[in-house]
Amino acid sequence: MISKENKDFIDSLVDYYISESESYRQIAENFVPEVESVPDTAFGIITGCVYSGFLQAYQNQQQAPSLEDIREFNQIIKNRAPLIKKAILDPASIQNDKKELDDKPNQDLTEKKS
Repeated sequence: MISKENKDFIDSLVDYYISESESYRQIAENFVPEVESVPDTAFGIITGCVYSGFLQAYQNQQQAPSLEDIREFNQIIKNRAPLIKKAILDPASIQNDKKELDDKPNQDLTEKKS
């Protein structure tokens, strides 16, 4: 089972790459016509980077991920895949979602103060 620390790290990596999805889409566009799908290529680049970070985290801890850890990692990515794809296809929508989330805690605090 992946430790909470490593799960949090994976989540932060996914969040980072989602926030930078436009850059990875541009990288994928550099490979047209060799690639048929820019969004799918960008998705592959992002998930590959997250997987590399996952492996690096284990290496830094002088461990190797078990088969169960790799399966759990794959499930985490599958769960986050729709958000990754959304960020690639419509980066502005992710910025709007993020802004709403950033504003929401402030609204909650404002409501509690009243």
